[in-house]
Amino acid sequence: MAANTTEARIHALVGERSAALRRKDAKSVVACQAADYVLYSLAPPLRTEEAGTEGLEAWFATWRGPIGYEIHDLGIAAGGDVAFCHGFARMTGTKTDGESVELWFRVTLGLRRAADGWTIVHEHESVPFYMDGSLRAAVDLKP
Repeated sequence: MAANTTEARIHALVGERSAALRRKDAKSVVACQAADYVLYSLAPPLRTEEAGTEGLEAWFATWRGPIGYEIHDLGIAAGGDVAFCHGFARMTGTKTDGESVELWFRVTLGLRRAADGWTIVHEHESVPFYMDGSLRAAVDLKP
């Protein structure tokens, strides 16, 4: 398979997942993930291994209305049956407590090709922190 075809399929999968997050469609988000999916999220704990929709549904319930979610500057490297992507995610919206959110963060995805196509096996989200001794997350940064 040509690299550009592989990259196009991976780009489409990442796009489908982003659209599902915007719709708050947990079932469609999970459909993009492998059964052994592992998440290193912005929120605790350090590692999450959740194949179901329960955690996503609970998180979606903390948002009033739709969630803005976009991936920017997506880089894709693929070879054989494995690939990884990296870029910047922008999340916007309003929490149920009225807090307005606009957050940029880094995202890396590890993917594996199976007989039925590409799936996400690992996701890592992060924000840098200020190295001034405060240990504050640098959530005010934008690419």
